Amino acid sequence: MRRALALAALITLATAGTASAERWTKYADGAAAGTAWSYDADYSYKDKQTGRLVVMQAISKPESKLGPAAPGAADGVGSVVAIDCAKKNMIMMSGYSPSKPLNIRSNWREETPKKAEGAENEALIAATCPTIGQVPAK
Repeated sequence: MRRALALAALITLATAGTASAERWTKYADGAAAGTAWSYDADYSYKDKQTGRLVVMQAISKPESKLGPAAPGAADGVGSVVAIDCAKKNMIMMSGYSPSKPLNIRSNWREETPKKAEGAENEALIAATCPTIGQVPAK
């Protein structure tokens, strides 16, 4: 009986963690008609080694009820980026799509950051950087 209760508790915790794992916040309309960009506020964290804000972003097409979604979802298309809020640059850590799983490289910190140009990137910085003091450090 104790094992059954312990197993039930673990399943409940795992399910609760999964259910709250995605909280998408729209931050920009895409260049293509009908698309939108959102970030997952529950995924965001501050990287302890670099001080960068790590954010998962995804594209969606709300009119078609597609996305935004995390890696592994049938309509999940997006990326994870590491943002230097002060310098307004970013490092692409990994992209994902239904045919390409999320695969964050262990050496992403060694890459040269690129200036965050374009309306979507500027909007992402404007939406997420004010939260850097509220996200967990990992």
